[in-house]
Amino acid sequence: MYGDAESDTDTPAAPSPAGVPPTTPCTVVWSQGRAYVLENASGRPRWMGTDSHGRPQALTGEDLRRRGWSYHRAS
Repeated sequence: MYGDAESDTDTPAAPSPAGVPPTTPCTVVWSQGRAYVLENASGRPRWMGTDSHGRPQALTGEDLRRRGWSYHRAS
């Protein structure tokens, strides 16, 4: 049985302005077929994911905005 909390994991707490990535830590978004998680280590937020070779890749919010992003993986 699924609880209400689990059904809310795919939707943001508050909608973000068009094109601006969310700012809530641990948020997962998709960009160019890859998942990115927002980390706030050392007070410097960054989006962590992997490149096409599986190596760690850090993006700024501006990098993610330029690349395009979504809350859902593209099919």
